[in-house]
Amino acid sequence: MGITIYHNNACSNSRGALALIRESGVEPEIIEYLKAPPSRETLIELIAKAGLTARGAMRDKGELYNQLGLADKSLADEKLIDAMMAHPELINRPFVVTDKGVRLCRPPETVKEIL
Repeated sequence: MGITIYHNNACSNSRGALALIRESGVEPEIIEYLKAPPSRETLIELIAKAGLTARGAMRDKGELYNQLGLADKSLADEKLIDAMMAHPELINRPFVVTDKGVRLCRPPETVKEIL
């Protein structure tokens, strides 16, 4: 089984999900999405397959979120995707992809649903 994690080592949830994947006996493909962001198409696909909205996949903590006015509930998903593409740090993490599905693994134990 192949596993891919969109990872940020500075995030405890991302580190936790990665540890749980490794404990399952699999070494995942690790994509450091701040260095190598997903394409727009891939991001939209991850969000959809995880059963989320663009807002549900967006990190809403931090100064950038507030500076860009992203708390405005009237913003369309397209605008939120635009913001995540321009600023990958706004993508919540970690997204994990396996043959069993895609999850935003917050909390990290969520990864067990797709291992």
